[in-house]
Amino acid sequence: MASEQEVKRYLAYWFQLGKKVLIRNGQIALQPRQVIKGDRYSQEFEDIWQQIVSPESGNCYLEGTDQTIAELLTPQWDVSPCARCEMPVPVRRAGMPPDCCPCFELDNWPNTDLPNPREPVCSQERLGRIRDRLSEGNEHSVPQEELPTALNTDSSTASEAASISTQEYLSRIRARLYKASIERS
Repeated sequence: MASEQEVKRYLAYWFQLGKKVLIRNGQIALQPRQVIKGDRYSQEFEDIWQQIVSPESGNCYLEGTDQTIAELLTPQWDVSPCARCEMPVPVRRAGMPPDCCPCFELDNWPNTDLPNPREPVCSQERLGRIRDRLSEGNEHSVPQEELPTALNTDSSTASEAASISTQEYLSRIRARLYKASIERS
């Protein structure tokens, strides 16, 4: 079953490519001017979503598709990437797949020269994950017993030496080896 969040993401991606959602059995076409605002969906997008899930709106579906949004929220449907363009498309869990992807009507898609549609991103959270990944690369610490002998020519204490990264440790060893080779020459 496609979750509400997956269906919202599906609509948000297609809105970013200019598709509209048809409500009231196809009588009204809606498309937000702004889909994402900072780290969340725009208020305009959220207002359209509320119209879509409202029972008074009747059948609502993405332009170029036959599946209603209400159907997508049932256990018979999932949202998966299109084999052609990697955009989210509805896929029936059992039975025949949809005839085509909504991208077939878009002359300029897929277009690798344009940025792909996206969902809201919390910049602080994202930067934190990048920071964590970068720091993971430097956390390969050198065993403490190896550090004092490798660094005994400077004033580093064993506790300071234990806190440096592997890269720093190797850099200091290279410097010592270089210095020793110059002194021997």
